[in-house]
Amino acid sequence: MYNSSNSGMSSISDGTSNGSDSKKLRVEEAPPSRVLHIRKLPNEASETEVIALGLPFGKVTNILTLKGKNQAFLEMGTEEAAITMINYYTTVTPYVRNVPVFIQYSNHKELKTDAGNQRTQAVLQAVSAVQSGGSPSSDVQEALAAASSPVLRIIIDNMFYPVTLDVLQQIFSKFGTVMKIITFTKNNQFQALLQFSDPVNAQQAKLALDGQNIYNSCCTLRIDFSKLVNLNVKYNNDKSRDYTRPELPAGDGQPSLDASVAAAFTKDSNSLLGKIPGRSRFLFFPTFFLSCCSPCHDFPVYFLPGALNPLSAAAAAAAAAGRVALAGQSGSSGVLLVSNLNEEMVTPQSLFTLFGVYGDVQRVKILYNKKDSALIQMSDANQAQLAMSHLNGQKMYGKIIRVTLSKHQTVALPRDGLDDQGLTKDFTNSPLHRFKKPGSKNFQNIFPPSATLHLSNIPQDVTEDDLRLLFSNAGGTVKAFKFFQDHKMALLQMSTVEEAIQALIDLHNYNMGGNQHLRVSFSKSTI
Repeated sequence: MYNSSNSGMSSISDGTSNGSDSKKLRVEEAPPSRVLHIRKLPNEASETEVIALGLPFGKVTNILTLKGKNQAFLEMGTEEAAITMINYYTTVTPYVRNVPVFIQYSNHKELKTDAGNQRTQAVLQAVSAVQSGGSPSSDVQEALAAASSPVLRIIIDNMFYPVTLDVLQQIFSKFGTVMKIITFTKNNQFQALLQFSDPVNAQQAKLALDGQNIYNSCCTLRIDFSKLVNLNVKYNNDKSRDYTRPELPAGDGQPSLDASVAAAFTKDSNSLLGKIPGRSRFLFFPTFFLSCCSPCHDFPVYFLPGALNPLSAAAAAAAAAGRVALAGQSGSSGVLLVSNLNEEMVTPQSLFTLFGVYGDVQRVKILYNKKDSALIQMSDANQAQLAMSHLNGQKMYGKIIRVTLSKHQTVALPRDGLDDQGLTKDFTNSPLHRFKKPGSKNFQNIFPPSATLHLSNIPQDVTEDDLRLLFSNAGGTVKAFKFFQDHKMALLQMSTVEEAIQALIDLHNYNMGGNQHLRVSFSKSTI
């Protein structure tokens, strides 16, 4: 921090005692003001860290730090922003460098400070430029040249669930424009290099996110500055991405970006998530937070309204990819009610296969007195939400199915000795569960039903013609086909999404000979 006598700023005090002492004297509470008084700051806290406290709530227009008193004054752009900030920090303790700080309204209505402190003004100008969606000017960049690198090195500890490139982009883009990301595994740890457009953004993200959990009680972010100042990204795929160059190739054996996603990247790296109407992109809503281990350390992940709280790993990956706004609330049932089924065609096995794309189906019951409806029990409520969001309104056996959450907590099995004509089936111990293994790659490959299917576990002696014939016989037309380089995987495009759904139901786990079973899932790619 900068001492006011050294910075040329005027000295201001609200009459409070030294912010670092333990006296219990309380100043009479001031009325709302856009100037906020921050006390008990750690000695080494910087202006940037103080500004970070206000950034999520709106524009920060001025700052004054009082080093000797461990205090600071922060001026927000509007009184409304200051009120929102105070209301939030009333319920969530703010931290600077892992030290709790205290924030209250100041008696001052504005800060009158000497504009001669170039460093402070540079930081404010840079933040203002980023908040306005622009880029810091060249002189601001020069003033910040001695600051940190725009590249962050991110290590994920306690990684029980995979963290995708899209999840990282979704989280970090709220602190500024994410330009490039490279992910890799080193020393058996998932790591990433992430480049912002400006070092200030990298610093804000590090301060806000270091030590936080992406998902409840796991996937902890460990963030440092990289020695690199620019990342060289050669391919746009699931492991690396340059958001400024959507035309880059996918690379051998890597799924490429679909056209809609690539188009979105060219417009705005934040646009995949959508913006909450009428709000600054930095404004967060406590309702949509993901909880961290510490009750005092919540950070915003800016999911669209209606997103689960907290999200499961699989649901978060799908939401972060910008493909679905999940409905419902956490704590709901893991049982789904599926209606408008084709009762002549549907079986527990077909429902298990289709809904199993989005979670591990435990039990299926087709209703005895209403055979166009079924109850499906997923392994947890988050998987039920994910399946509902992807499959509601899709066509199965020629009928548009409706998927809703059931009030039932479990699906009951028939009593011993009672024949229910095979309408109920228990899949609890099925070897075909896709998500049973923690850290499975399947978590990273959850996509909405699409006409393009991803095939894997293909025997070496199976040809393109063999697969085209197999999928044509399932009913439908194969429009395109593409083997991956090793021929163990392929993309196959049917003429409609409905045909692809039917093919997946019929051919997932199909025995290709030699006890090699075909694996089929929906792809985000096109051929």
